[in-house]
Amino acid sequence: MCVLMKNKKRLLALFLVLCWVLCCIVGCHNPAPPETEGTGATGVDYVAQTKLNMNSDTKKQEVTVKSYIDGDTTHFFVPTAISEDGVLKARYMGINTPESTGKIEEWGKKASNFTKEKLMSASSIIVESDNSNWNVDSTGGRHLVWVWYKPKDGNDYRCLNLELIQNGLSISCGTTADRYGQVASDAFQQAKTQKLNVFSGEKDPDFFYGDAYELDLKELRTNISLYDNAKVAFEGVVTRNNNNSVYVESYDAETDMYYGMSVYYGYETGALLNILAIGNRVRVVGTVTYYETGGTWQVSGLSYREFKPKDPGNTICISSGHEAANRELTAEQLFKSTVEVETSVDLSGEETELKSFDYAHLAMSTSVSLKNLRVISAYTTNNGGESDGAMTLTCDADGTIVDVRTIVLYDENGQLLTEADYLNKTIDVVGIVDYFSGSYQIKVFTAADITVHE
Repeated sequence: MCVLMKNKKRLLALFLVLCWVLCCIVGCHNPAPPETEGTGATGVDYVAQTKLNMNSDTKKQEVTVKSYIDGDTTHFFVPTAISEDGVLKARYMGINTPESTGKIEEWGKKASNFTKEKLMSASSIIVESDNSNWNVDSTGGRHLVWVWYKPKDGNDYRCLNLELIQNGLSISCGTTADRYGQVASDAFQQAKTQKLNVFSGEKDPDFFYGDAYELDLKELRTNISLYDNAKVAFEGVVTRNNNNSVYVESYDAETDMYYGMSVYYGYETGALLNILAIGNRVRVVGTVTYYETGGTWQVSGLSYREFKPKDPGNTICISSGHEAANRELTAEQLFKSTVEVETSVDLSGEETELKSFDYAHLAMSTSVSLKNLRVISAYTTNNGGESDGAMTLTCDADGTIVDVRTIVLYDENGQLLTEADYLNKTIDVVGIVDYFSGSYQIKVFTAADITVHE
């Protein structure tokens, strides 16, 4: 019996030794490929293999960032010899990242954050043309470039276009005829094979999978009628609270403008009102409706399920401690100028067009500041309702007429403020762009928002 047990132990030991030798042989003949930069997946690091040739005939310019737009668009400061206004609006060659502006798409925020993080941590950034000329895209307003950055802890420049592709953050790539087209195509196929990010088949953790249209306030404001009675979701900072509504605004770097929306919460109490507190950045989910009485659009029908915080239909607080923009404008700029904006043609968001808008139309429900308004006439509401005592101050600002509409105002001692406190005086105003009876105006909610010049 003892001899049998000893033989079994010897056979087991021999078997284990043979397994160990076999593993060593396999390991020696199948070395693991190097990790792909930034993905944690194994594969070819095409970014590290691709070098910037400073001696090629392409155009090159070292730049600094003016503003981050999204994953494949950045605005850079450049010499006026390249762009008259000193700003190059760069559209990254050979890539198309998911949208994080306008209509929000899956993986769009991750692509946008990826680009921003790489450029923010760079010690140097160079943009390169695809050939010997600076080329523009089909809109004529953006330059098509390859963007190279040098990490602070590195010696070589890395091609950010290629890095986005390699990390599975571009839904398509250019053609092999592009300067780095073949390597981009190889990296694209590798990302698909490795099922990275947009090709993973998994849900994007930064995207809300609900029944609302995910968009930004620029898209909503420029295409408001398209979303009539539609459920939408957007982010912005709460700047004012009045008459069962809050005003929410958000900045768009592409147009250098703030866009806003009036959000009606009705007679909600408790948790939802805490979310909609002034200074909070919130994600609003509600239905777009036309407010017939005021002749304006608003979002209403908000929902909040306190015990289901991850419900994509929830209006939620993202962060706190923000302030209203109160962007200083001239009366002429606000009420007489126009702005061209690239906006969606339909709800799919796949096709866009350049449209012209009145500045005031785009600035609706945003916070602004106007100075040196001369009050030339005033009207006080007196119809037996709750608004009795509210005023409309008609002002002149270098030939531009501005109406300032107030709620009932009281001074620091609780005394009612009247026309006499403002008539024939020069004032500075901070308020919300509003629309009433066929014209735009500034709506003011506190006495502190009007400064009277002595």
